[in-house]
Amino acid sequence: MAVPLSQVCTVAKYAITNTLKGRKKYPLVLMLEPLFQCNLACSGCGKIQYPKNILDMRMPKEKAWAAIEECGAPVVSIAGGEPLLHPEMPEMVEGFVKRKKYVYMCTNAQILLSKIDKFKPSKYLSLGIHLDGTKRMHDKGVNRDGAYDTAVRGIKEALKRGFRVTTNTTIFNNADPEEIRGFFDDVMALGVEGMMLSPGFPYDKAPNQDIFLERNKTVELFRKILSNPHKNWIFNHSPGFLAFLKGEQEYECTPWGNPTYSILGWQKPCYLINDGYCSSFAELMKEIEKYDLGHKGTRPECKDCMLHSGYEASAVRDIFGSIGGLFRAAKHMRNFKKKVRS
Repeated sequence: MAVPLSQVCTVAKYAITNTLKGRKKYPLVLMLEPLFQCNLACSGCGKIQYPKNILDMRMPKEKAWAAIEECGAPVVSIAGGEPLLHPEMPEMVEGFVKRKKYVYMCTNAQILLSKIDKFKPSKYLSLGIHLDGTKRMHDKGVNRDGAYDTAVRGIKEALKRGFRVTTNTTIFNNADPEEIRGFFDDVMALGVEGMMLSPGFPYDKAPNQDIFLERNKTVELFRKILSNPHKNWIFNHSPGFLAFLKGEQEYECTPWGNPTYSILGWQKPCYLINDGYCSSFAELMKEIEKYDLGHKGTRPECKDCMLHSGYEASAVRDIFGSIGGLFRAAKHMRNFKKKVRS
């Protein structure tokens, strides 16, 4: 199973239209955080450390819909926290689908089986299941025995019911490349649409600060993980971003590509760094202009960041921003396929 052609065409049309209009800064994905509360306590998470009064907050579905209309992005990634803890999540998702927005609802799937009847399969909806490696790796990372098996049961049931399913994996510095490669085989054998990858970002509120990657270590690790890819591996990333992770392509950060709207407002300057909140998307875009972000910038948090929230949009903009970008993407894809082994 692959990403629907309609989604590819929608994103391509949107990016090309903005390019032709001379817009250099436009959002591709709305990162929506309708709550921060979660039912897991992952070692690398910086969201669940908020005080109880904030963890108890829930974004009204109407505000979520208004945010996507305000920024105009064709895709929304619903994160948190755990979205399935939100009582209005089924209605919220349905509202996005009615607006023909492509939705990735990110979930740890621990309560998916008890909630799945409230959702309807759609080409506009993908369940993004959080799996941080093999059973051993995942259960250790989320600090709960059996979490991996529960998530896999959720994946199987969702696929059985006709849902689009992807996985979302954060990789930390203690990862064994061969174990990760075996994990990729196991995930693809389940029948998921594709896999999303991200090197861990060093949230200052994360309970474990010893697991994050430095930039050069990220490149070294991902070269080992992605070299000689297996024939069955499908990644839900642009070829340019995968090349970026391996140090074969350089990009500057595109923080406006994935703006974040949470229960506290439009987070500035980006999904990962929190310098406060704006009351509108337009204000956020003006505020971003004041920042010097990216690994060549002045923010210390940026020097080791290689996350998709900052650089996937850079790769997509490169593809649809010029003929040269299209050729670069084709080259990266060709090189990746050349290295594929069965």
